[in-house]
Amino acid sequence: MIRFHQTLFVLICLLSGGKAALADTPLISWPNGWEVEAVPQDDASPKVSRQRAVKNDAGGTPVVVMELTMTPVASDHQVNLQGVLLEMRKSVQKDFFQSGYQSVCNKIHPATLSRLTALETTCTITQNGRHVLSQTLVAAVDADKAYVLSYAGQAGAYKASQVEIEAARNSLKL
Repeated sequence: MIRFHQTLFVLICLLSGGKAALADTPLISWPNGWEVEAVPQDDASPKVSRQRAVKNDAGGTPVVVMELTMTPVASDHQVNLQGVLLEMRKSVQKDFFQSGYQSVCNKIHPATLSRLTALETTCTITQNGRHVLSQTLVAAVDADKAYVLSYAGQAGAYKASQVEIEAARNSLKL
């Protein structure tokens, strides 16, 4: 349904820059009834932590996906969070365009992610003028780690899941 791999690859490339110790995995309380998926470890980026949960419809089809990624950042590396989020947004828009969709994203704006100041943007994806998907990207940087929370889903399910998404987001402990 919705692929995050290219977006996350861009983030990893932009944030990597040396050795950093893998810290504790972030804690998040996924919504009840969502399927928590095991995310395969990427051998190329073994210090990256990824967690994912999927909300399925009654027929078992995924309708909303949330993913939390933590990437170590070298202590001497200065992260341009605005630039990183802009690149991620461009990647999302390019991927959807190549699949025959149009997308419009709102302006990157301040937000919070757990205890951290963050930046956020939401994209509305349409096909033939009909709103079919929405995707939100939230990024934050701590002293030695960068975090991205991404959630996306079918338009109706995304809207109907906002309370669950906000509860999971508010439960996040970084």
